Amino acid sequence: MGKVALVTGGARGIGKSIVLELAKSGYDICINYNNSCDEANKLVLEVKKLNVKCICVKCDVSKENEVDNMFNIIESKLGGCDIVINNAGIDLPNLFQNKTVEEFKKTLDVNLIGAFIVSKRCYKYMYEKKWGRIINISSTNGINSYYPMCIDYDASKAALISLTHNLAIQFAPFINVNCICPGFIGTENELKDYDEDFLKVELDKIMVHRFGDPLEVAKLVKFLVSDDANYINNTIIRIDGGQYGSC
Repeated sequence: MGKVALVTGGARGIGKSIVLELAKSGYDICINYNNSCDEANKLVLEVKKLNVKCICVKCDVSKENEVDNMFNIIESKLGGCDIVINNAGIDLPNLFQNKTVEEFKKTLDVNLIGAFIVSKRCYKYMYEKKWGRIINISSTNGINSYYPMCIDYDASKAALISLTHNLAIQFAPFINVNCICPGFIGTENELKDYDEDFLKVELDKIMVHRFGDPLEVAKLVKFLVSDDANYINNTIIRIDGGQYGSC
């Protein structure tokens, strides 16, 4: 039986690219989604053409009972979960003075608490097998690119970096836990939501003078879950084209 990878938030954007890249490398896949049902089911059909097993499971990663049910399905249909890509995330931008506590909590629940719940649930299986990979998808917004309109998102991504360090210590020596911090990645949803002036300002901050491609993030994920990366652990990796901080 081949290794099984769970990609949370895997139906669209960076998650979709990760799903396809891992499937091309022979990993069986579970695509987690919460709202993107049609996209997830279409992606399952696409992945199965690559001669690997693939399922999709609806699950709000911020709810422990739903995560537990998702892993029960993975274990019954795919045998277990060797690799977790904590990619699920939301961004609820709003003017600081209009930002609500409910928005802040919801962002933390999905982006941070969700990664904790998913990682905790896979721990026993990975530890018993004495092998596992967890990759948290954070952001340069958690390091040095800050936007007050996204104060909750930025905080969640910074906290995800801290979570990575603690999980790496807890899960050693058999499970490697790393974190990827993408910069401005040109997904299908990312670029259309901004005006040209904003995009020009952001582009000028990137040394290679272009936005990233989701496939570039996916290829980094593929390397980190491979045996070629056995000695890479507890590491935070930026993939941002040499992005200057915004503050």
